Amino acid sequence: MPQTDHADADRLERVKVHADGHEGHAHAHDASCGHSHDAHDHDHAHDGRGHSHAHAHGDAGSACCGTGTPATVAASIPLAPSEAIGSNVRTAIRIMQMDCPTEEALIRKKFSRMPHVRSMDFNLMQRVLTIVHAPEALDSILAALRSLDFTPELADAGPDAAPTPVPHAPPKPWWPLALAGMAAAGSEAAGWLGAPAWLPAGLAILAILSCGLTTYKKGWLAIRNGNLNINALMSIAVTGALILRQWPEAAMVMVLFTIAELIEAKSLDRARNAIQGLMQLTPEQASVQQPDGSWRSMDLKAIALGAVVRVKPGERIALDGEIVTGRSSVDQAPITGESLPVDKAVGDAVFAGTINQTGSFDYRVTAAASNTTVARIIHAVEEAQGIKAPTQRFVDQFARVYTPIVFAIALAVAVVPPLLFDGSWQAWVYKALVMLVIACPCALVISTPVTIVSGLAAAARKGILIKGGAYLEQGRKLTRLALDKTGTITHGKPVQTEFEILAEIDAVRCRTLAASLAGRSDHPVSMALAAAAKADGLANVTVDAFEALTGRGVRGEIDGAPYWLGNHRLVEELGRCSASLEVRLDALESQGKTVVMLVDAERVLALFAVADTVKETSRAAIAELQRLGVSTAMLTGDNPHTAAAIAQQVGIDEARGNQLPEDKLNAVAQWSNDGATVGMVGDGINDAPALARANIGFAMGAMGTDTAIETADVALMDDDLRKIPSFIRLSKATHSVLVQNITLALGIKSVFLVLAVTGLGTMWMAVFADVGASLLVVANGLRLLRQ
Repeated sequence: MPQTDHADADRLERVKVHADGHEGHAHAHDASCGHSHDAHDHDHAHDGRGHSHAHAHGDAGSACCGTGTPATVAASIPLAPSEAIGSNVRTAIRIMQMDCPTEEALIRKKFSRMPHVRSMDFNLMQRVLTIVHAPEALDSILAALRSLDFTPELADAGPDAAPTPVPHAPPKPWWPLALAGMAAAGSEAAGWLGAPAWLPAGLAILAILSCGLTTYKKGWLAIRNGNLNINALMSIAVTGALILRQWPEAAMVMVLFTIAELIEAKSLDRARNAIQGLMQLTPEQASVQQPDGSWRSMDLKAIALGAVVRVKPGERIALDGEIVTGRSSVDQAPITGESLPVDKAVGDAVFAGTINQTGSFDYRVTAAASNTTVARIIHAVEEAQGIKAPTQRFVDQFARVYTPIVFAIALAVAVVPPLLFDGSWQAWVYKALVMLVIACPCALVISTPVTIVSGLAAAARKGILIKGGAYLEQGRKLTRLALDKTGTITHGKPVQTEFEILAEIDAVRCRTLAASLAGRSDHPVSMALAAAAKADGLANVTVDAFEALTGRGVRGEIDGAPYWLGNHRLVEELGRCSASLEVRLDALESQGKTVVMLVDAERVLALFAVADTVKETSRAAIAELQRLGVSTAMLTGDNPHTAAAIAQQVGIDEARGNQLPEDKLNAVAQWSNDGATVGMVGDGINDAPALARANIGFAMGAMGTDTAIETADVALMDDDLRKIPSFIRLSKATHSVLVQNITLALGIKSVFLVLAVTGLGTMWMAVFADVGASLLVVANGLRLLRQ
């Protein structure tokens, strides 16, 4: 029987926090969530505000386990400022030289001897270390990082701090690498032509000094800290080749390694830039109305809530807001992925990063620059990169034992045959050196995060916000999808179609009572009743002692008398149902209409029927889900007749009506316990228990909604159910690429290990095997960006 794991608990905690009205979200980190962590588990709370840009500088932008190539881009995601966690402090530190588990291991080993460090989280793709520590330990932590030749960067002092510009280091000159290449080629040629021994030796040493000093420096730091990363292994291998007087090979290996690492760094930056592109959706300035009525361009950070901003045709909208004058059509594709522009008029919401098409309009700002929808998306994607997929966790664990095992085998290859079988020391030591070059697991390790980040970025471009690699990988396993009805399958904007008086009461009085009760609720059915009454000019009266009855309706007192407005279940619970009423309810419900009744202390006064329309996209989505092998079920609080009628219209396999939140939870739990991988689609709050219990919770229409973005595992930025089949197909493609990459990395390593032991492999071939495999898996992972 499947157990509720830590990820389920995490989702439930996030849902509970928001359902109670708290700001931010609790995010418990655990190994099951895929975070690299140490010491103690800890809560991880973010609010998405107070970010500032960090800048690449110094010897930044190293390739995976690499040589310290120049940074090609500034840090892509702003850092969160330090915050107190009980008696400790959590600090995010960007380390531009850190993007491989070997560097992570180096840092872990260094900090394991520091008692004031409580725990660590590593986001290698964004090069961010989040560390929980004693308040007084930050200076010693930064000093320890600098002792490892890292350049730590912190966020600005607070949410309103202006970014502190840090100059970029000038690009490293190209001529040392070019000189090294020519010297290595010259050494190779001199060896072939039989030149005096000092010539190939001198050229080889010149090549190594020109391009290999950084590798030696990093290798020495790694060895000094008891860590065998690629720099240490390469330093040992090249030094061994020099001792064996393999001058041309030692030089060529170092040059090829440096060139390959440079190419790899560029490839990895492309994966990072896929996320950085989200940050470029908003302009840097906007035209803001001044107190005297004039208009002035202002930086986004200086624009206050409530300010009025003007947008011209063709401009990107800078901040979230609500239109106050004018109308236009807006291209929301950058956020939602929808293909057609959306008409906007006074009172409609607009979102940062979307594009105004035709008209000009003014809007009132409703979210600061650091808390817009696009800012929250960026923050969510940043966090998602730290939540590792199961495959990624397995690969990381495998990599921890791979290098020591290969190193031990290489040592045995170097020593055992000469000692026990009278082999040639030079030949067997050379074979061991070739194996050392292959011993770095970089190709295997980077294959998974590059693939996952590419998948997350591809999904974000489609308007699908996935909260972690674990959910992206699990999507392909979905076998059952449960859906709420209102706002998910239907438009969620029902209109009143029938009104019937069932007792002796004035019609206007009856509608006024019902509309007054309905006006206190935000349920779509209540809103339909209130809208119909308002359209007919009926004014609401005062309601006292108002109470929402979950899954049933509402109750209140008007002029001292109690009234109920609710569904069939509520009427039955109140004991007001009759045979004739049942007949009438069945007739209306069989037409797919939802019926609510106004009840006083003695009888049912009237009934109101409302109807919702099914989205055309819902029919297409359900059909596509069925083609993908996913069965569907609708769980709705509406009556069973309406549920069955709507389910038949869209082709849903099973429909359950009169479902309270606990009923939806029980249904999802039952399917999970029966072995199904269950997804739940809802609004993020009313369906909170079921969303938390499902393997994957989907929130509909999350654009502009804090709660939906924070609580769901997958947030669909608009109301299009067709994004769920797209998510499943992307999950299948991601899994396929992961398997391909792992197979490529392990296969190439295995082949060259065999070649090394049999004496058919050379050191330069080993370099191509190691870094070439890395380039292959990175390029393969980047293919997902085209999905």
